[in-house]
Amino acid sequence: MTTIAPPQIRTICCIGAGYVGGPTMAVIADRCPDIQVLVVDMNTTRIAAWNDDDLAKLPVYEPGLDAVVGRCRGRNLHFSTEVDAAIAAADMVFIAVNTPTKTRGIGAGQASDLRWVEACARQVAKAAVGHTIVVEKSTLPVRTAEAVKAILEAAEDTDTTRSFSVLSNPEFLAEGTAIRDLENPDRVLIGGESTTAIHALAGVYGQWVPPEKILRTNLWSSELSKLTANAFLAQRISSINSIAALCEATEADVEEVARAIGSDSRLGPKFLKAGPGFGGSCFQKDILNLVYLCRHFGLPQVADYWESVVALNTWHQHRIAALVVQKLFGTVTGKRIAILGFAFKADTNDTRESPAIRVCRDLLEEGAILAIHDPKVDPDQIALDLGQPVGESWLHCDAVADAVTGADAAVILTEWQSYSELCWDALAPLMRQPAWVFDARAITDSLAVCLAGLNHWRVGCGMV
Repeated sequence: MTTIAPPQIRTICCIGAGYVGGPTMAVIADRCPDIQVLVVDMNTTRIAAWNDDDLAKLPVYEPGLDAVVGRCRGRNLHFSTEVDAAIAAADMVFIAVNTPTKTRGIGAGQASDLRWVEACARQVAKAAVGHTIVVEKSTLPVRTAEAVKAILEAAEDTDTTRSFSVLSNPEFLAEGTAIRDLENPDRVLIGGESTTAIHALAGVYGQWVPPEKILRTNLWSSELSKLTANAFLAQRISSINSIAALCEATEADVEEVARAIGSDSRLGPKFLKAGPGFGGSCFQKDILNLVYLCRHFGLPQVADYWESVVALNTWHQHRIAALVVQKLFGTVTGKRIAILGFAFKADTNDTRESPAIRVCRDLLEEGAILAIHDPKVDPDQIALDLGQPVGESWLHCDAVADAVTGADAAVILTEWQSYSELCWDALAPLMRQPAWVFDARAITDSLAVCLAGLNHWRVGCGMV
């Protein structure tokens, strides 16, 4: 591929206005006021939400995002459905589209579906003008850049006035802290073959990120680093949850165990919080992608190892639902169960692969009637995730008190701060006795729950 010194980066286009593209581009625009940033998406409803005068209606909920968008939108941050025009105007194009797990064909259930990445590459190849730096921002399997480069090289062959450089710049955002992660990242990883293109992207980030935090690698190492980082983090979650189950069986306390092992400088304290298992758009998808790649390259033992991390996560979520049934005299048929929290973690409205989905489906299968409360998740999204509309089997509640009224149990599945501050003395009389609180996030005051006359189970500790 021809290497041409790129022009000074004046205009950036990002294809994809979702959880990655929107916040990332907002922070780049905020920190680089001399760069025009255009975020494009074919979803007209999503773009309209990004352009809504009411910043509370942004399609992505992240603490601090509304303030960043408010400072930049209309100045050097723009949201549009005019994809081709934005590509043509851009010196640098980010690809930040969804890469879900394939549901059919070769690699179904494990491999990434790259149709949207390929479509973006073809659209860039068609609409780009002059030299364009193309940046992979989506989470991709290793060597995906080869396909992107092949498509762009074909465009170079038919029009010698155009040229391309391809970079990998994976995101390492944690939902709920994405703005903080973008403004003060642990590292920025840039992989590529063109030193000039790498310097150009490093120059953008260098306007606010210290140079020692900007890491440069080859393309393949960059692509694989994203999958590996998520696999290692998910592994720690499955590991501590496996120990949580053992703690419950032996009357140990997983929080005390976590504090003890987290004090070891070789381990550290992060991702040692027992809970209902990992969720979100990346962990399971990326591990299964890693499993597929390992099998593809003839490493079945490595594939089995990483697949077991996902299997244990799934088992743990089924275990929580089964425990609820067991404690409620072996049956939840016709019983009202309050579900507190549906997002996969606090401070986000994202429900992708949320542990609540599997727990709720298990309880619905057992015949329970669910009263679901979450401060940020829209009931239409809950209906989509559960595969059934609001009705006889589940209902949406605007207040925790409404959810627990007449309930035999409350199950805490998201660690919203407000749930840790609930007044159980006031809530207990609303429930049908004997009632339970199942705290899958270990955020409640055990003594307060028990003094309110409620039975209490906490993950990693058992009955309190």
